[in-house]
Amino acid sequence: MKTNKTGNTENPYRNLRVEFHILQPFPVSCLNRDDNNAPKTAIVGGIQRARVSSQCWKRQVRQAMHDEFGVRTGTRTRLLAKLIEDACREEGANETQAKACGDKIEKIFIKKEASKDEEGKSDTLIFLAPSEVKRIAQKFKEFKFNPDKVIKQSDAKKQAKEFAGIIGEQKLKAAEDLDGLDIALFGRMVAQAAELDVEAAASFSHAISTHKVDNEVEFFTALDDYSKEKGSAHMGSLEFNSATYYRYISLDLGQLYQTLGGSEYIPQAIDVFIKALYIGIPAARQATQSAASFWEYAKVLVRRGQRLQIPFETAVRARDGGFLKPSIEELKNFISKKEANAGSLFGKIAEFDFGEDGESSIDDLIAGIQKAVQVK
Repeated sequence: MKTNKTGNTENPYRNLRVEFHILQPFPVSCLNRDDNNAPKTAIVGGIQRARVSSQCWKRQVRQAMHDEFGVRTGTRTRLLAKLIEDACREEGANETQAKACGDKIEKIFIKKEASKDEEGKSDTLIFLAPSEVKRIAQKFKEFKFNPDKVIKQSDAKKQAKEFAGIIGEQKLKAAEDLDGLDIALFGRMVAQAAELDVEAAASFSHAISTHKVDNEVEFFTALDDYSKEKGSAHMGSLEFNSATYYRYISLDLGQLYQTLGGSEYIPQAIDVFIKALYIGIPAARQATQSAASFWEYAKVLVRRGQRLQIPFETAVRARDGGFLKPSIEELKNFISKKEANAGSLFGKIAEFDFGEDGESSIDDLIAGIQKAVQVK
C-alpha cells in the first residue's frame, strides 16, 4: 500500500464515488407526510413536484440493512442512560450499579434537567454502534461498575473526551457483521465530543417527481359492524398523489475506507447498501395504499470527480403512456451533456444501465460495481 512523504498511508479510494440516478414510479400513495398529514411537495422550476425527504428514505435503507440483511446497525436514542444501563447489566452489573453508570454517561451530554420532558426523556439524540456500547459497558466492568473511576473529570468537555477515549481513536471498526455500517454511511455528529463525529459516506438527495404533481383528496367512510343505525360511523379524508420519482445517491468510497479503517469490508458494504437501497421503500400508509415499487430504471456511474445531480428543472410531460420514458430520456441526455462539458474532469471509470433490458439483476449490477471499484 502506498504511503505519502509524511509516512501516512494513502487512501486508495480517495475521490472515488458510486453515483445512483434512480427513476422509481409509484401509483396512488403518500410516501412521506408533512405536518398536515399530506404528501410532501416542493417547487422545482416553478412547478409543484411530489417530494420524499432524504431522511425518510435513509431510514428505510437503514432498517432494511438490519431487518433483511442482518447488519448490526447502531442505536440512535434519547434514552442514553437506559442504553448504557442495559449494556452494563449484560456485563453483570446489578440494578444500582447499572443505573449509576447510565446516569454518569447521560450527564456528559445532557446539561440540564430542563432539557428532559415529563417522562425523563432527553431532547438530545446520541448515535452509537453496538460494539461501542459494549466497549463502554466493558470499561465500567473493568472498574467494578464504579462510574467515577471511569469518568474522572468534573468538566463536561473533558468528560466527553474521556468517553471518546473509551470508544477508541478508531471511530468504527468493521467486522464480519458490518457493525455500525449505518453510522459510517449516514454519519454522526456529537456536539459535546467532536472526536466522535463521523463524516457520512452516503449522500442522499430529496426524491422529487420528474413532472408536475397536484395532490388529490380521498374521502372515505367507515361502518359500525355492531350498530343497527344506517349510515357511516366515521368520515374522513386523506391526501395522496402518484409520481415518478428521481432519486440521487452518492456513495463516497474514500470516506467509507477512512471510517471503516481499510478496504477489507468495502465489497461487503457495497453489496448490502445497494440491496437495501433497492428494496427500501417509505412506510407511510402501506396498509391502505400499498406503495410497493422497485426501481424502474437506474443509471449508475463509478467515477472520480465532483458529485453530479440532475435537477429536472423542466418538468417532463407524459408521453407513450406515462412519465417514465421521457424521464429516462431526460436523465440520459443530461448526463451525456454534462460528461461532454466536463471532459477529463468527469472522471468516469464505469457506467451501468439497470432495468431497461429486463435481463440483468440487482446481483449483476452489484458484481459489476464491485469489480469496477477494485484498486490495486
